[in-house]
Amino acid sequence: MKKTPKSDKKVAVLLKYVLGIEATAHTFGVGVASIDGSDIVDFSHQYIPEKGGIHPREASEHHSKVAPEILKKAIDYIKERGGDLVAIGFSQGPGLGPCLRVGATVARAIASYLDIPLFGIHHGVAHIEIGKKLTGAKDPLVVLVSGGHTMIVALEKGYYRVFGETLDISIGNLIDMFMRAAGYPSPAGALCEKLARESSDFVELPYIVKGTDLSFSGILTQAIKLLRKGVPVHTLCRSIQEVAFAMLTEVTERALVHTRKRELLIVGGVAANKRLREMLENICKEHNVTFYWSKKWNGDNGAMIAWTTVLAYKYGKPLRIEESLVKPLWRIDRVFIPWGSDQTS
Repeated sequence: MKKTPKSDKKVAVLLKYVLGIEATAHTFGVGVASIDGSDIVDFSHQYIPEKGGIHPREASEHHSKVAPEILKKAIDYIKERGGDLVAIGFSQGPGLGPCLRVGATVARAIASYLDIPLFGIHHGVAHIEIGKKLTGAKDPLVVLVSGGHTMIVALEKGYYRVFGETLDISIGNLIDMFMRAAGYPSPAGALCEKLARESSDFVELPYIVKGTDLSFSGILTQAIKLLRKGVPVHTLCRSIQEVAFAMLTEVTERALVHTRKRELLIVGGVAANKRLREMLENICKEHNVTFYWSKKWNGDNGAMIAWTTVLAYKYGKPLRIEESLVKPLWRIDRVFIPWGSDQTS
């Protein structure tokens, strides 16, 4: 009989995995993460409307349709490595109700059938935790920017405390809603950035900062008005970015000075924007703060839910099925973080 190499024996001991299901908006994702954090993968599929924004019912139908195939890929990945599935997590909120319910239903079914612990994961917390995992940031001030979030937060006494946020729409929604008005489907952040680079012109747009809070709806209203008056879309893309990102950079700098954090981490889909990162990196240099961002998994994905499920499995308490209702309006500062500063890499 062929001997099993020592390395194989060692791996066999470590191969305990969790699944994480992401279904807050346009993406249905299933992430796989090993308990020791050495193996994290993502299997995701994005719903892209032919025109306009995300319709919750259509997105949820997409999720229901692709779920079996994506789940099979994730489970096959674990089986191929001789792994043992020990827990499952799902994005419990915030997000679009019909989409969230698809993910929750799938997770409940698997947890019940396999008799494994079930964890409800906050979507924003998951963005942060995968960012910390990938970059090695330990105690950062976090700029969370996505379709659903525009917040500046930091971990304090077991909660992500909010040190600044949007008072109306998120920065991701600002960009997507303007681009829809210009005739492009959502999500359109990458296209907006591309068009902005094609212009050196600038038009005035409302700059609204209130302490450490922001308002973007005035920018959207004025940009659409100017678009209808014939101002080129690429000029407006550049102007939106310059104004909105300058506002966000201003309040981030204020929060950095207030919290005295020595690290700044940007996470969420809008973190992919190079111009925003340039602005934030400049204030980090001025204040001798380390700037972090990851090229990987900034947009919605299952991997971030899986990794946060690992943390919840190690430090938290599982949900009973009757406690697993989705929370479309779940605020990040209402989520207790049991791992706190004790997170392992």
